[in-house]
Amino acid sequence: MKKLPTPARRTNLSASLAVLAVVAAGGVGTTAAWAQNYPITAQQRATAQQTAQAGVPLSELAPNAPDEYTVKPGDTLWAISRLYLLRPWRWPELWGMNINEIANPHRIYPGQVLYLDKSGGRARLTTRRGAGGEGGTIKLTPRTRFDSLSGMALPTLNPSLIEPFLSEPIVVDENTLQAAPRIVAGNDSRVLLSRGDRAYARGEKDSPLVEVPGPLQHYRVFRNATPLKDPGTGEILGYEAQYLGKVRLQRGESTTVETKDDKDYITVVPATVDVIAAREEIRAGDRLLPEPPRQLLSYAPRAPSTQVGGRIVSVYGNAVQFAAQNQVVAINKGTRDGIDSGHVLAILKNGETILDRTGEKKETIKLPNERIGLLMVFRPFEKVSYALVLEINDTPRAGDFIVNP
Repeated sequence: MKKLPTPARRTNLSASLAVLAVVAAGGVGTTAAWAQNYPITAQQRATAQQTAQAGVPLSELAPNAPDEYTVKPGDTLWAISRLYLLRPWRWPELWGMNINEIANPHRIYPGQVLYLDKSGGRARLTTRRGAGGEGGTIKLTPRTRFDSLSGMALPTLNPSLIEPFLSEPIVVDENTLQAAPRIVAGNDSRVLLSRGDRAYARGEKDSPLVEVPGPLQHYRVFRNATPLKDPGTGEILGYEAQYLGKVRLQRGESTTVETKDDKDYITVVPATVDVIAAREEIRAGDRLLPEPPRQLLSYAPRAPSTQVGGRIVSVYGNAVQFAAQNQVVAINKGTRDGIDSGHVLAILKNGETILDRTGEKKETIKLPNERIGLLMVFRPFEKVSYALVLEINDTPRAGDFIVNP
């Protein structure tokens, strides 16, 4: 538990409210991974401040939006957004979040009560009954607040749906896996390794696999970096490495020197690793990448602030062509395109090109692109991002378009 003092102050309520959606891939001692800060123009800032004051039109509210709602364990920010809004990605506007607060907003916890204010023909959501209205202020008296560090804040999405993808699939450049340490053999001449087996590994010549002071080091095991190719341009956006499992380094690499016939012969002794998790069988040649720090990802569901036009690159999984609801896809947009965790995008089915045989002469025509669902980005890389399919009324597939919702 962490003891946090809260000073007395007066604040404009409608300008200060914000929300945090935390997907906790770890607990006490985790490191916060904040979203990348993109440049904010004066016009964007003015628009954000105006939106925070204005709320959303009453026409944007869901038909049965409750006037009062108590946040429950198991709720997600997306579910509450759908409870209140026809278009849930407008949650930041309903909540009065400005553009600066999106990357690091405040928390919503189970047990908090949300109140819907409909004054002035606009809707706003607050945590204080009757706090709406222009210029409304509240006075906070000095008090001590105890804040749990165990990741109790409301997540944006069901953590069980995306937590494995925060660590397992990884997008790397062409040379990353080639330069990584590799499994060279299994104990007792084992060819295929699973959980509980011991194996031996080596680093490259200039970077041997050695121990460092502190806790035992953990590595993830990968194989077969598959190129992710842009469906439109053919550009290689990165290489998706196949996750196999985890190992723990028990002993680092070393060398022995044996003198024979007045000559010194140096023999390399590979590092010793134990397999502590295995999704698939591990074998010689598989590569090791260091286990990164477990992270807290902060984001809220929202539409991108700029126009996005992209494609679904692939559906995650071996030889999977079509995506279902709650399935993960890769898209051809990343941080270089301004994509961030929490961005919601619409999926457009790529209309088929067909031969029209109904007229006097046969003609090739293309059917229109139809909107078939929504997805939310949860793990962006430079040129590609992983996103969760939230809603569908048809079956998305690789090559379908993604646009602003």
